[in-house]
Amino acid sequence: MGEQNVSLVDDQKQMQKFVKSLLDDISALEYMLDHDWFESDITRIGAEQEMVMVDNDTFKPALIAMEALDQMQDYPWVETELAKFNLETNLTPRVLEKDCFSQLEKENAEKLNKIQEVLDGLNASIVLTGILPTLRKYHLEMENLTPKKRYFALMEALNKQLVGQSYELRILGIDELLVKHSSPLLEASNTSFQVHLQVAPKDFVKMYNIAQALAGPMMAISANSSVVFGKRLWHETRIALFQQSLDTRTSHDHMRERSPRVTFGRGWLNESIMEIYKEDIARFRVLLSSDVEEASLDKIKKGEIPKLRALQVHNSTVYRWNRPCYGVSDNGKPHIRIENRILPSGPTVIDEVANACFWLGCMIGLSMEVDDIRNRMSFVDARDNFGKAAKFGIDSKFTWFYDQKISAEDLIIELLPIARRGLESRNVNQEDIDKYLGIIKGRAEKHMTGARWLLRAFTKLYDNTNIDEALSVLTATMIQNQRSNIPVHLWELPNIDDLKMYKPSHLKVSEFMLTDLTTVQKDDIIDLVADLMEWNTIRYTPVEDSKGRLVGLVTARLLLRHYMKSQKTNSKKVTLVSDIMIKKPITVTQETNIRDAMKLMQDNKIGCLPVVNGDELVGLIAETDFLKITARLLNRY
Repeated sequence: MGEQNVSLVDDQKQMQKFVKSLLDDISALEYMLDHDWFESDITRIGAEQEMVMVDNDTFKPALIAMEALDQMQDYPWVETELAKFNLETNLTPRVLEKDCFSQLEKENAEKLNKIQEVLDGLNASIVLTGILPTLRKYHLEMENLTPKKRYFALMEALNKQLVGQSYELRILGIDELLVKHSSPLLEASNTSFQVHLQVAPKDFVKMYNIAQALAGPMMAISANSSVVFGKRLWHETRIALFQQSLDTRTSHDHMRERSPRVTFGRGWLNESIMEIYKEDIARFRVLLSSDVEEASLDKIKKGEIPKLRALQVHNSTVYRWNRPCYGVSDNGKPHIRIENRILPSGPTVIDEVANACFWLGCMIGLSMEVDDIRNRMSFVDARDNFGKAAKFGIDSKFTWFYDQKISAEDLIIELLPIARRGLESRNVNQEDIDKYLGIIKGRAEKHMTGARWLLRAFTKLYDNTNIDEALSVLTATMIQNQRSNIPVHLWELPNIDDLKMYKPSHLKVSEFMLTDLTTVQKDDIIDLVADLMEWNTIRYTPVEDSKGRLVGLVTARLLLRHYMKSQKTNSKKVTLVSDIMIKKPITVTQETNIRDAMKLMQDNKIGCLPVVNGDELVGLIAETDFLKITARLLNRY
């Protein structure tokens, strides 16, 4: 969950003191590794569950984290996350053996049920998903940041690093997302199921490199974040969104390389875990500091185990997809772990545990069969596989051992017996192995992951209604299936009438407006406007200037009136858009309530409303958008 007692580095002395503590921690860690202080005779696993909370009436984010936590003070395992609509739980570390996976599933389900009992009183529900489909950009404004010192400090530190004026998202999938945002709170869009594997220091290099090689296939079979802001994007859009939301770099004419704080890494690990920590200190400036009271080197001299607070704070601000972690076990011995941050949350608890079981089985199995994975494949291929899997999921084609070209589903089938042997070597119960690896096999054979289900379901729904209703039905169906704990490859596609309680009257214009607009400028000729409206079967064309500012509106009625008048007068004059357009059309903003927009149109007897942000044109809403809703609601009652 991260060190909470942190602050922004706001003066040089504070910076220097923290950096000194950070360097001392590096020396202390190196000493402990060199002198074999670490626990190495046991393999434990652990996990962290991130989740989103939604309002039961709207299926939009419920900004109730602090209120919910007030009622869960007896639950030390639940904590805040970055946004007010997120929570996170810590699951108990357990030895990798026997019924560890069924116990992990049971514990996670029980804790989620306890949280849901509290949320029932707040008219909210848990959703397990990589990115919530109904999440909108306006939910990610700073006012929705969880009011904790650590989060404010992190946001301010990242903003200070930003060279430009805004953060940008540029993601191309089936649809395209291109948007600017004022804060790195975009990061809060992402929710994951983070799995930890404790390893012996002598095995860390080998195991970490295996984790990097497995990143691609693990992403392909677990992807669950393909619909974002009403756009069909990457199968695991979390990857692009997380990196871009925290990317403070800017482009330059020269080609100097700068690493993003969210990173897959630059190469194989060669000698020690220390390579990662030292590289991260060298490449990434300190963002946060902590009031470090322990002197780690003094503790080492006394034979005591330090907590390495400074190192842990810095490590928490560099986001490797496979991240090294240092900790102290309950028995007082230090240990190191690999944290797999690749896996998304959801879509069900049983799916999450299946992902964890498959990854951990592959980690152990490959370590038994491969002496050094660097001799089997290049790092460039491992990183390329990861990028492909994030974009295309189970539809990917990978470069695997010895330059073998293989489809994602075929590679998963090849890895399953390796995972099985790895789990059997640790005496994991046969029932657990069959159950959870069977789910992975089912996904591969049916070619169905959470991402593919989302894409198919959303496309089906969107063909029959507006985006908001489609996303609401999608989210409601996900909650229902999540509570039934049905593996995602067995989910049925939803129907538009599945959400009987859909009530659009409380929503904002931004939920319904058309953003893919056909526009003209005031110096264009009327004939162009007429043809554009005919080709696109539209009745309203906004007029904007070269900077995207609204300056007028042309309607089909105005065009008809113009051509009828021209016929009567037999005029040959070239008419411009500025000659007939409505120069000051009535407008609304994205925040306008949909009911108020409908009333405005009725009172003024107009058929559309341009949507503006200041004087910038951002969308259009017309009476036809309301007719779909009205007809559907009338059919239900």
